Amino acid sequence: MLSCKDTSELVSRSMDEELSWRERMAVRLHLLVCGACRHFTAQMAFLRRAARRYPGGVDRRDQESR
Repeated sequence: MLSCKDTSELVSRSMDEELSWRERMAVRLHLLVCGACRHFTAQMAFLRRAARRYPGGVDRRDQESR
């Protein structure tokens, strides 16, 4: 079974690219038994939805100055 660290990395990666069938099943199995990772996954989904709704997006100049 995946560790929480591996699961969080795969959940993050799945936001940008499609995981393999094996990776998706491993994440699902881990999420069945780990409440902390379920909570992390829900937080990631919330942040993704919020970012998509943000009007105007992110100003690259603001990012470069940091």
